[in-house]
Amino acid sequence: METTRYEKGIELLEKMISKEIMAETIEKVKQFSPDIARLIVEFAFGDVYSRPTLDLKQKELLTITSLVTLGAESQLDFHINGALNVGLSPNEIVEVIIHCIPYVGFPRALGALQVIMKVFEKRNVKLDSHIK
Repeated sequence: METTRYEKGIELLEKMISKEIMAETIEKVKQFSPDIARLIVEFAFGDVYSRPTLDLKQKELLTITSLVTLGAESQLDFHINGALNVGLSPNEIVEVIIHCIPYVGFPRALGALQVIMKVFEKRNVKLDSHIK
């Protein structure tokens, strides 16, 4: 039996984030708009995130960069957690923010940093001391 786009999206989400966070996030959206929840799972994760050329770490780097650039802080905690879960180090995540500063400015970078700090604190994640 062939895997549906929805099943493929759910499978990928389970690799990126905990089943609890995934179920809670998708369920919240589904209660408000089942169509939007389906599109998020099928299109964003079943179609786009599941493409083979880039690995999940690279995809999360790109997603975090895009969200910082857009000032879309409400999506950042989900993807910071996903980035940590697929193997990005805390230092790599902070380095993305540092790299964005010349392009998006301090206000957006600092807004993103606030989200990152909350996620790191909640997960008890620390930066390596060699970052200057």
